[in-house]
Amino acid sequence: MSERESMPYDVVIVGAGPAGLSAAIRLKQLAAEKEAEISVCVLEKGSEVGAHILSGAVIDPRSLDELLPTWRDDGCPLAEVPVRENLHWILTRGRKFDMPHFLTPPFMHNKGTYTGSLGNLCRWLAEKAGELGVEIFPGFAAAEILYDEQGRVKGVATGDMGVARDGEHKPDYQPGLELHAKYTFFSEGCRGHLTKQLIRQFDLDADSDPQVYGLGIKELWDIDPALHEPGRVIHTQGWPLSETDGSSGGGWIYHQANGQLSIGFVTWLNYTNPHLSPFQEMQRWKTHPQVAALLKGGKRVSYGARAISDGGLQSIPKLTFPGGALIGDCAGFLNVPRIKGTHTAMKSGMMAAEAAVEAIVSQRELDELTAYPAAFEQSWVKKELSIVRNVVPLVKKFGEFMGSGLAGITMWLEYFGIKVPFTMHHHPDNETLWRKDLVPKIDYPKPDGVLTFDRLSSVFLSNTNHEEDQPVHLTLKDPSIPVDYDLPMFDEPAQRYCPAGVYEIVGEEEGNPRFVINAQNCVHCKTCDIKDPTQNITWVVPEGGGGPNYPNM
Repeated sequence: MSERESMPYDVVIVGAGPAGLSAAIRLKQLAAEKEAEISVCVLEKGSEVGAHILSGAVIDPRSLDELLPTWRDDGCPLAEVPVRENLHWILTRGRKFDMPHFLTPPFMHNKGTYTGSLGNLCRWLAEKAGELGVEIFPGFAAAEILYDEQGRVKGVATGDMGVARDGEHKPDYQPGLELHAKYTFFSEGCRGHLTKQLIRQFDLDADSDPQVYGLGIKELWDIDPALHEPGRVIHTQGWPLSETDGSSGGGWIYHQANGQLSIGFVTWLNYTNPHLSPFQEMQRWKTHPQVAALLKGGKRVSYGARAISDGGLQSIPKLTFPGGALIGDCAGFLNVPRIKGTHTAMKSGMMAAEAAVEAIVSQRELDELTAYPAAFEQSWVKKELSIVRNVVPLVKKFGEFMGSGLAGITMWLEYFGIKVPFTMHHHPDNETLWRKDLVPKIDYPKPDGVLTFDRLSSVFLSNTNHEEDQPVHLTLKDPSIPVDYDLPMFDEPAQRYCPAGVYEIVGEEEGNPRFVINAQNCVHCKTCDIKDPTQNITWVVPEGGGGPNYPNM
């Protein structure tokens, strides 16, 4: 076996999303202020920074103002489109009703926010980090956590390259690289595969609820210029999920730069009907007259999907462990009612960076950065998430409309400083499915290829690519479960919850069903790792550089 080379850094950051890049920038800023040399490396599994970034996005610039105050005048692409109009539609099958602004607290109104591509914002942040001396390695996937003799995290190792599907080394085989650090930040995004291991290893969720999730599916459209209104932001709830008991979610419509419309649909993954397909619900949502009218004459130019962490404050695990910290959406800082997590993710990275600099200049290493969770407890992030902590569980318990009403009351009370004397709790999404014979089947219309589409043509627009001759990165703990248990119980729900057509049951009509994994289609959304009823599917990193290549997403 080839010996792995190693490289030492003061801080290694896994993931070049908004949290990881903000942490890197803040580390270098503080190092310069203190006249200290602090080396920082960022690993990114995508082929380039931004390749795996997907969001709506409407972004609160609060953290960006703090991190880089001159960003509006410094070529940041986010500055192009400030939000000018904010609407909330309640949809029925053929109609829409506008929700009056006075029903929701002011922090829900998107005042002072911007809409644009989070991927492009990350590309810009990477440029700023590079100017400060941060080393960024795209195309390198962190595949293994490294521990020292005391069980402290001392860094990560990247995945081997050039390994064949059967595990044999190909002629171009290259062993992974070890990156050693005084502190390692994990900013892998929602359901990070190394984050899962850390949570188990250090029991980080001992005092928190299970994390719960939604699946966001996004399309980018070039639309008729006569219909384009830059800065117009619309959110929807109700139809079509209102027609399926035990399901919740909603859509977004953002008028962005260059005549483009960002549209998307989030399905909360606690749904109970195994026949439900989040992808098909998104396609059906587009057929609503109000949505379809905006897309008439337009062209779909990009597609993608990503799970999001919906648990809020009560699902945030312990943030630190010996040698490192969790930052961003892998820890779950999303504010679900505001549909915003970029600003909180960035701030988490900045707080972790401040704690790490304090430790490094004090000659510490591999200990717990206790100053980071202490800073979180006193931060506006904690306050913001506390105000909305009961919204998601109320909607899940009482349904979309009654639950939303109760959630609105709790937000108003908290907004006026009246502390609601309870915190509701979450239950794992993989435990919610009912048996297939206890719920009605859902009849989804066939795609027309103009407004609605199938999954394979959609995956094509995500520019997804994987080296085919490599080990399958979607692993099964027990290969018999999909056919022997999931199929008779739930009609194998992976066929429907995956937005990329990765999973299929073939041969069922001949009486010889087989479970097929088309791993090359995977867009790295992590839904299978979350929703699989027995937690039999585990997502691990493929070769670095594989996966989607999202432009402007």
